Amino acid sequence: MAQVELIMPKMGESVAEATIIKWLKKEGDKIAADETVLEIATDKVDSEIPSTTEGTLIKRLFNEGDVVQVGKAIAIISTDANASVETPEVKTPAVAQTTTVQKELANTAVKEVVSLEKSSSGKFFSPLVRNIAKQEGIAMTELESISGTGANGRVTKNDILAYIPNKGKQTTATTTKVVQETSSNGASHTKPAIAVGAGDEIIEMDRMRKLIADHMVMSVQTSPHVTSFVEADVTNIVKWRDKVKGNFEKREGEKLTFTPIFIEALVKAIKDFPMINVSLDGTKIIKRKNINIGMAAALPTGNLIVPVIKNADMLNLVGITKQVNDLAGRARTGKLTPDDIQGGTYTISNVGSFGNLMGTPIINQPQVAIMAVGAIKKKPAVIETPEGDLIGIRHFMFLSHSYDHRVVDGSLGGQFVRRVADYLEQWDINREF
Repeated sequence: MAQVELIMPKMGESVAEATIIKWLKKEGDKIAADETVLEIATDKVDSEIPSTTEGTLIKRLFNEGDVVQVGKAIAIISTDANASVETPEVKTPAVAQTTTVQKELANTAVKEVVSLEKSSSGKFFSPLVRNIAKQEGIAMTELESISGTGANGRVTKNDILAYIPNKGKQTTATTTKVVQETSSNGASHTKPAIAVGAGDEIIEMDRMRKLIADHMVMSVQTSPHVTSFVEADVTNIVKWRDKVKGNFEKREGEKLTFTPIFIEALVKAIKDFPMINVSLDGTKIIKRKNINIGMAAALPTGNLIVPVIKNADMLNLVGITKQVNDLAGRARTGKLTPDDIQGGTYTISNVGSFGNLMGTPIINQPQVAIMAVGAIKKKPAVIETPEGDLIGIRHFMFLSHSYDHRVVDGSLGGQFVRRVADYLEQWDINREF
């Protein structure tokens, strides 16, 4: 009898594990090659896992809610037409003899798995971390207080092992700090109780909103944010787009929005100031070779996600436009893949699409900067000409540049956003596309 493992696939850089959301196949079900077997979720995106072979699902190695490491077997599929769920347990020699089932998994995978329940704060903890916490007598409320160094602040094995020797001391220090703050300020800084009034509706955050909330809190706690603002005259861009957008759509089959134009200017400025395109690992600055631009896009649920245009500096305006429209379209229909949202080195958010003049965006870790572009508005302005100054109607927009002040100082942050504005203001109104 031939048996094949269904493996938790790699879903992009920095994604080490995924949570099983829903099994779509039961043990004993027949499965076609490439047919979806289960749905999973990472801290980045939801996805589906298809079968790699035709056969019968004879063993599900994990339950819904379990967190599984990338590379682990999650199910056993038999290619024998007569296979049934009466097949011996994973630990039996019949499975151990197959070339794909690892002996270590057969002996330990099932018994070590712990079904994960979300904590009250919505955080997930790996089975290993939960087991260590249980053995050390660490309650869930205490576990939630541990600062994590994993993806989106997740507590890793090393985090909890480092916490254990000092947990008593940390508790005392925290208590003392609260007492001192209470005595000096007259009020405690503990989380206030929230009163619920008659008629109030309580809405539980969905899983992605909880992840976004955790990511935003982690980013603010990690990076000291500073924001610089510039107002740019984009009249030439507005006139040029109005002139060419019809022919552009006819020739390229794509709608020309302002976003690709903003991204092109952004890429040019990053080339001029490459120290914006970095990440910070402790005291080590990682200078990125590739320029991968993340763009905030709306999901069907109303949540935001940041798909990434890879190697944006290698694309012309048409290429950027096609990428922007493709990613935005698949975000709206929920068809982004894990790879679509990996590897960003700088992010842009178009708050102008909500009618906002400007915003102060939060950095998308582990990047060190993010730009928000506001709504384009007509304003009266002084126009300098050889014959003298005139008053005219021009199109203006605000650019907001938030950056990590640990590695980007005000000079670099300010010059960068000014350079982006310069590229937008110097747009050639006779440019060919």
